[in-house]
Amino acid sequence: MAEQQFRVILVTAPDAKTAEVLAEGLVEARLAACVNVVPGAASYYRWEGKLHKEPELLLLIKTRSGLMPDVIGFVKSKHPAKVPEIISLPVMEGEKTYLEFLAANTLFRP
Repeated sequence: MAEQQFRVILVTAPDAKTAEVLAEGLVEARLAACVNVVPGAASYYRWEGKLHKEPELLLLIKTRSGLMPDVIGFVKSKHPAKVPEIISLPVMEGEKTYLEFLAANTLFRP
């Protein structure tokens, strides 16, 4: 199984409710096989000329590479931010059984 067919997508959420809506919705729609919600993140960023520091939750979304456009659309439709963080990293290697789990629990889109 070619590992590059999978991605880990990073999304931040401003609160637990948003994180829950995103995580449950992505898994329910089979756009992600698994979403980890990591509390306690602090984001420092510049927006509209000002430095911001915000508490956030980090979502680690495991999915197929071909589902990236669908994940982006879903997150943008449910996220309260004007410009939500949505970036992805390719999975270069992984344990075979876990990668099979990812494949079995996500929609197939080439």
